[in-house]
Amino acid sequence: MPEIELGVPKGVVESLPEEDGTAEQDMRRAIVGIQSRLNDEIADAEPAEAAEVVADAVERMEAQASTYHEFVPELRAWGQSPIYAIAWRNLYVELIGQLYEHEWLGDELGRERNFRLVEDGIRLSDL
Repeated sequence: MPEIELGVPKGVVESLPEEDGTAEQDMRRAIVGIQSRLNDEIADAEPAEAAEVVADAVERMEAQASTYHEFVPELRAWGQSPIYAIAWRNLYVELIGQLYEHEWLGDELGRERNFRLVEDGIRLSDL
C-alpha cells in the first residue's frame, strides 16, 4: 500500500500572523502525527480497509474543522482575533482534500463515505 503524504498548505501558513511561528510548528506536528497514524494503520491493509481507516480520520477532521468554525463568531463577539481558529479550520479542510487527491485512495474513500451515508439511514429522495 502506498504511503499517505500530507503537507501544510501554503495558504494556511501564510494566513498566520508573523510572530514566533509556534502555530506553524504546532500544525506541522499535528500533520506528522495524522500522517504517521494513518500510515501505521493502513500499512498492511487492502484498499477498501484503508479507505475505512481514512474515512474515520476524515470524519474526525470534519468534526475538528466544524469546532474551529464555530469558534470564529464567538471570538469576534468577544473582540478577539479568530485568525488561529480560521487557520486550523482551513488546515483540516485542506488535509481532507489532500487525502482525496491520492490516486489509489480517492475512489475507495468516496465509496466508503457514500456507504456510511446509506448505512446510517440517510437516504436520497425516491425520485
